[in-house]
Amino acid sequence: MRILVVEDDIQLAEILTEALTDRQYVVDVAEDGERAWDWANTLEYDLIVLDLTLPKLDGVSFCHRLRRHNATLPILMLTARDTVADKIIGLDAGADDYVVKPFDLQELMARVRALLRRGSISTNPGLIWGDLRLDSSTFEATYNDVPLSLTPKEFAILELMMSSGRRVLSRSNIIERVWSLEDPPTEETVKTHIKTLRHKLKVAGSPDNFIQTVHGLGYRLKQP
Repeated sequence: MRILVVEDDIQLAEILTEALTDRQYVVDVAEDGERAWDWANTLEYDLIVLDLTLPKLDGVSFCHRLRRHNATLPILMLTARDTVADKIIGLDAGADDYVVKPFDLQELMARVRALLRRGSISTNPGLIWGDLRLDSSTFEATYNDVPLSLTPKEFAILELMMSSGRRVLSRSNIIERVWSLEDPPTEETVKTHIKTLRHKLKVAGSPDNFIQTVHGLGYRLKQP
């Protein structure tokens, strides 16, 4: 899952990025509202963590603009303003939740998980595709009840493919959804991850073509 953190406090942005990355989320950071707007219209995000006070485009205006363009992804607003009136302004602008700084990091992570569960059925912690099962809450994966030892990126790729059903994912699609803007790999890296995933699945008993290559287009999972 991909999260956009919009925060001009560099130290706080780094703390949030580290905490979210440790929980296997892909995180991009924008330091002003205009850059966040550009990225929100370029990439597909599952959640936005948004500071209220931002340069160029403030958080309330950003929310208004997103909702006017029919964006339905959940927005968690962060602010040092703790009056009831300020909270109402943020929620009325389109935010789904409102957290006052300073905040407890564990509570914030719980709110992130709650919004992700609410925001999309694809964030269901239990994903099943035939004999393959993934639990996003524990980062455990099994094939035919045989545990799979996956790296975080391998888990994320498999989670993305399962959530996408039979839709073909190109290597660039996978890069956009699994890697942050700061460390995009080459398409050859994606190819290597797919090869390793196929090997691990085959050892657990999957057919050779469980991850199918659609030549010239990308990858998808075999119909269960």
